[in-house]
Amino acid sequence: MSSRRVSTRAAVTGSLVTAAFSAVLILSGTAVANDQQPMSGQGGKTVDKAPAGVKVTTLLPKKISVDNSSKNTVINATVRNEGTKDSGDLKLLVVGFDGLRITNVAGCSAIAQKDLPAGSNSGFSCGIGPLAAGKSRSYVVEASYDLGKEGRICLPVQTADGRKTYWQQGPVPFGTVNPSPNAPATPLLLGTDNKPVAPGGDQLPKTGAARDLLPLGAAGAALVTAGAAGLWWSGRRPRPRRT
Repeated sequence: MSSRRVSTRAAVTGSLVTAAFSAVLILSGTAVANDQQPMSGQGGKTVDKAPAGVKVTTLLPKKISVDNSSKNTVINATVRNEGTKDSGDLKLLVVGFDGLRITNVAGCSAIAQKDLPAGSNSGFSCGIGPLAAGKSRSYVVEASYDLGKEGRICLPVQTADGRKTYWQQGPVPFGTVNPSPNAPATPLLLGTDNKPVAPGGDQLPKTGAARDLLPLGAAGAALVTAGAAGLWWSGRRPRPRRT
Protein backbone atom coordinates (compact mmCIF):
# COMPACT_ATOMS: atom_id res chain seq x y z
CA MET A 1 0.00 0.00 0.00
CA SER A 2 1.39 3.38 -1.00
CA SER A 3 2.22 6.00 1.62
CA ARG A 4 -0.24 8.36 -0.06
CA ARG A 5 -3.11 5.87 0.42
CA VAL A 6 -2.13 5.29 4.06
CA SER A 7 -2.08 9.00 4.81
CA THR A 8 -5.43 9.43 3.04
CA ARG A 9 -7.04 6.70 5.17
CA ALA A 10 -5.57 8.22 8.33
CA ALA A 11 -6.96 11.62 7.40
CA VAL A 12 -10.44 10.15 6.76
CA THR A 13 -10.39 8.28 10.07
CA GLY A 14 -9.33 11.44 11.86
CA SER A 15 -12.19 13.35 10.25
CA LEU A 16 -14.74 10.74 11.36
CA VAL A 17 -13.44 10.79 14.92
CA THR A 18 -13.61 14.59 14.93
CA ALA A 19 -17.17 14.52 13.57
CA ALA A 20 -18.29 12.00 16.18
CA PHE A 21 -16.65 14.00 18.95
CA SER A 22 -18.36 17.16 17.70
CA ALA A 23 -21.71 15.35 17.71
CA VAL A 24 -21.19 14.34 21.34
CA LEU A 25 -20.38 17.92 22.24
CA ILE A 26 -23.52 19.18 20.49
CA LEU A 27 -25.74 16.61 22.21
CA SER A 28 -24.17 17.33 25.57
CA GLY A 29 -24.64 21.04 25.05
CA THR A 30 -28.31 20.46 24.27
CA ALA A 31 -28.80 18.47 27.47
CA VAL A 32 -27.20 21.21 29.54
CA ALA A 33 -29.33 23.84 27.83
CA ASN A 34 -32.50 21.91 28.74
CA ASP A 35 -31.35 21.77 32.35
CA GLN A 36 -31.08 25.56 32.39
CA GLN A 37 -34.71 26.12 31.48
CA PRO A 38 -36.69 28.69 33.53
CA MET A 39 -37.38 27.59 37.10
CA SER A 40 -40.10 28.65 39.52
CA GLY A 41 -40.96 28.51 43.22
CA GLN A 42 -44.69 28.44 42.40
CA GLY A 43 -46.74 26.75 45.10
CA GLY A 44 -44.06 27.26 47.74
CA LYS A 45 -44.68 28.37 51.29
CA THR A 46 -42.83 28.78 54.58
CA VAL A 47 -44.10 26.29 57.17
CA ASP A 48 -41.88 26.50 60.29
CA LYS A 49 -39.79 29.56 61.04
CA ALA A 50 -36.14 29.10 60.10
CA PRO A 51 -33.24 30.45 62.20
CA ALA A 52 -32.34 34.10 61.71
CA GLY A 53 -30.35 34.58 58.50
CA VAL A 54 -31.61 31.35 56.90
CA LYS A 55 -34.06 31.49 53.98
CA VAL A 56 -34.62 28.15 52.26
CA THR A 57 -36.59 27.82 49.02
CA THR A 58 -36.98 25.31 46.20
CA LEU A 59 -37.39 25.60 42.45
CA LEU A 60 -39.04 23.39 39.82
CA PRO A 61 -38.89 23.76 36.03
CA LYS A 62 -41.75 25.71 34.51
CA LYS A 63 -42.01 23.08 31.78
CA ILE A 64 -41.31 19.35 31.57
CA SER A 65 -41.92 16.78 28.85
CA VAL A 66 -43.40 13.27 29.17
CA ASP A 67 -42.39 10.61 26.65
CA ASN A 68 -45.66 9.25 25.25
CA SER A 69 -44.20 5.77 24.75
CA SER A 70 -42.38 5.15 28.03
CA LYS A 71 -44.48 7.59 30.13
CA ASN A 72 -41.22 8.73 31.72
CA THR A 73 -40.01 12.24 32.47
CA VAL A 74 -37.15 14.00 34.25
CA ILE A 75 -37.65 16.90 36.66
CA ASN A 76 -34.82 19.04 38.01
CA ALA A 77 -35.40 20.10 41.62
CA THR A 78 -33.24 22.80 43.22
CA VAL A 79 -32.86 23.79 46.88
CA ARG A 80 -31.50 27.26 47.67
CA ASN A 81 -30.42 29.14 50.76
CA GLU A 82 -31.19 32.77 49.99
CA GLY A 83 -30.23 33.88 53.49
CA THR A 84 -27.02 35.24 54.95
CA LYS A 85 -26.09 32.33 57.23
CA ASP A 86 -25.40 28.59 57.00
CA SER A 87 -28.65 26.62 57.02
CA GLY A 88 -27.53 23.78 59.28
CA ASP A 89 -28.20 20.15 58.35
CA LEU A 90 -31.14 19.86 55.96
CA LYS A 91 -32.93 17.20 54.00
CA LEU A 92 -35.18 17.39 50.96
CA LEU A 93 -38.18 15.14 50.42
CA VAL A 94 -39.42 14.55 46.88
CA VAL A 95 -42.97 13.16 46.96
CA GLY A 96 -45.28 12.17 44.08
CA PHE A 97 -49.07 12.20 43.94
CA ASP A 98 -51.76 10.73 41.69
CA GLY A 99 -50.46 10.20 38.14
CA LEU A 100 -46.93 11.40 38.89
CA ARG A 101 -44.81 8.69 40.54
CA ILE A 102 -41.21 9.34 41.63
CA THR A 103 -39.04 6.42 40.48
CA ASN A 104 -35.59 7.67 41.43
CA VAL A 105 -33.69 10.69 42.72
CA ALA A 106 -29.94 10.54 42.21
CA GLY A 107 -28.09 10.25 45.52
CA CYS A 108 -31.24 9.81 47.61
CA SER A 109 -33.05 6.95 49.36
CA ALA A 110 -36.61 5.75 48.77
CA ILE A 111 -39.15 6.39 51.51
CA ALA A 112 -40.81 3.16 52.68
CA GLN A 113 -44.42 2.78 51.58
CA LYS A 114 -45.65 2.76 55.18
CA ASP A 115 -43.91 6.09 55.86
CA LEU A 116 -45.29 7.99 52.86
CA PRO A 117 -47.60 10.97 53.53
CA ALA A 118 -51.32 10.34 53.15
CA GLY A 119 -52.43 10.50 49.53
CA SER A 120 -48.95 10.15 48.04
CA ASN A 121 -47.73 7.22 45.96
CA SER A 122 -43.92 7.51 46.15
CA GLY A 123 -41.13 9.54 47.67
CA PHE A 124 -37.39 9.93 48.20
CA SER A 125 -35.38 11.50 51.00
CA CYS A 126 -32.21 13.44 50.20
CA GLY A 127 -29.65 14.45 52.80
CA ILE A 128 -28.51 17.93 51.84
CA GLY A 129 -26.26 18.69 54.81
CA PRO A 130 -25.46 22.34 55.63
CA LEU A 131 -26.23 24.75 52.80
CA ALA A 132 -24.07 27.87 52.90
CA ALA A 133 -25.57 31.32 52.38
CA GLY A 134 -26.27 32.00 48.73
CA LYS A 135 -25.63 28.39 47.71
CA SER A 136 -27.93 25.87 46.04
CA ARG A 137 -28.07 22.17 45.30
CA SER A 138 -29.88 20.46 42.43
CA TYR A 139 -31.27 16.95 42.09
CA VAL A 140 -32.27 14.94 39.03
CA VAL A 141 -35.72 13.49 39.69
CA GLU A 142 -36.84 10.60 37.51
CA ALA A 143 -40.57 10.01 37.37
CA SER A 144 -43.34 8.28 35.46
CA TYR A 145 -46.52 10.13 34.53
CA ASP A 146 -49.90 8.59 33.77
CA LEU A 147 -51.30 11.20 31.41
CA GLY A 148 -54.82 9.92 32.07
CA LYS A 149 -54.65 11.38 35.58
CA GLU A 150 -53.62 14.50 37.42
CA GLY A 151 -50.03 14.57 38.56
CA ARG A 152 -48.52 16.53 41.46
CA ILE A 153 -45.16 16.80 43.16
CA CYS A 154 -44.19 18.09 46.60
CA LEU A 155 -40.79 19.35 47.81
CA PRO A 156 -40.55 19.87 51.59
CA VAL A 157 -37.19 21.04 53.00
CA GLN A 158 -36.77 19.92 56.59
CA THR A 159 -34.21 19.82 59.34
CA ALA A 160 -32.18 16.61 59.24
CA ASP A 161 -34.26 15.13 62.08
CA GLY A 162 -37.52 15.97 60.32
CA ARG A 163 -38.89 17.97 63.24
CA LYS A 164 -39.22 21.24 61.32
CA THR A 165 -40.15 22.04 57.75
CA TYR A 166 -38.65 25.35 56.72
CA TRP A 167 -40.18 25.35 53.25
CA GLN A 168 -42.57 23.30 51.16
CA GLN A 169 -43.30 23.64 47.45
CA GLY A 170 -46.52 21.89 46.55
CA PRO A 171 -48.19 19.59 46.16
CA VAL A 172 -48.13 21.49 42.87
CA PRO A 173 -49.43 20.06 39.57
CA PHE A 174 -47.77 19.56 36.22
CA GLY A 175 -50.22 19.27 33.37
CA THR A 176 -51.53 20.31 29.98
CA VAL A 177 -54.90 21.39 28.62
CA ASN A 178 -53.83 20.30 25.11
CA PRO A 179 -52.93 16.59 25.21
CA SER A 180 -50.68 15.28 22.43
CA PRO A 181 -51.38 11.51 22.27
CA ASN A 182 -49.96 11.14 18.75
CA ALA A 183 -46.81 13.18 19.34
CA PRO A 184 -43.52 11.70 20.59
CA ALA A 185 -43.83 13.67 23.83
CA THR A 186 -46.35 15.78 25.73
CA PRO A 187 -45.17 19.07 27.25
CA LEU A 188 -46.51 19.81 30.74
CA LEU A 189 -46.57 23.16 32.52
CA LEU A 190 -46.01 23.79 36.21
CA GLY A 191 -49.16 24.88 38.04
CA THR A 192 -51.49 23.46 35.39
CA ASP A 193 -54.08 20.75 36.10
CA ASN A 194 -53.66 17.95 33.60
CA LYS A 195 -56.33 17.12 31.05
CA PRO A 196 -56.43 13.37 30.30
CA VAL A 197 -55.14 12.13 26.97
CA ALA A 198 -57.92 9.54 26.76
CA PRO A 199 -60.45 10.63 24.08
CA GLY A 200 -63.73 11.93 25.39
CA GLY A 201 -62.45 12.42 28.92
CA ASP A 202 -64.14 15.50 30.26
CA GLN A 203 -63.28 14.99 33.89
CA LEU A 204 -60.09 13.89 35.56
CA PRO A 205 -60.22 10.71 37.63
CA LYS A 206 -59.59 11.33 41.31
CA THR A 207 -57.13 8.91 42.85
CA GLY A 208 -55.99 8.35 46.39
CA ALA A 209 -56.98 10.80 49.08
CA ALA A 210 -58.85 14.02 48.44
CA ARG A 211 -56.86 16.76 46.72
CA ASP A 212 -56.83 18.96 49.82
CA LEU A 213 -55.95 16.22 52.28
CA LEU A 214 -52.37 17.48 52.36
CA PRO A 215 -52.67 21.31 52.38
CA LEU A 216 -49.54 23.39 52.15
CA GLY A 217 -49.44 24.50 55.75
CA ALA A 218 -50.15 21.12 57.33
CA ALA A 219 -48.23 18.93 54.90
CA GLY A 220 -44.97 19.42 56.75
CA ALA A 221 -46.33 17.69 59.84
CA ALA A 222 -47.52 14.74 57.79
CA LEU A 223 -44.25 14.49 55.93
CA VAL A 224 -42.26 14.34 59.17
CA THR A 225 -43.44 10.73 59.44
CA ALA A 226 -41.35 9.93 56.38
CA GLY A 227 -38.39 9.63 58.74
CA ALA A 228 -36.16 8.06 56.10
CA ALA A 229 -32.58 9.20 56.59
CA GLY A 230 -31.21 10.95 53.50
CA LEU A 231 -28.24 9.18 51.93
CA TRP A 232 -25.25 11.08 50.47
CA TRP A 233 -25.33 10.85 48.35
CA SER A 234 -22.77 10.82 13.06
CA GLY A 235 -20.70 11.75 10.61
CA ARG A 236 -20.94 11.87 6.79
CA ARG A 237 -19.26 9.17 4.65
CA PRO A 238 -16.32 10.68 2.68
CA ARG A 239 -16.12 10.33 -1.08
CA PRO A 240 -13.27 8.11 -2.41
CA ARG A 241 -10.27 10.17 -3.44
CA ARG A 242 -9.41 10.13 -7.12
CA THR A 243 -5.84 9.29 -8.05
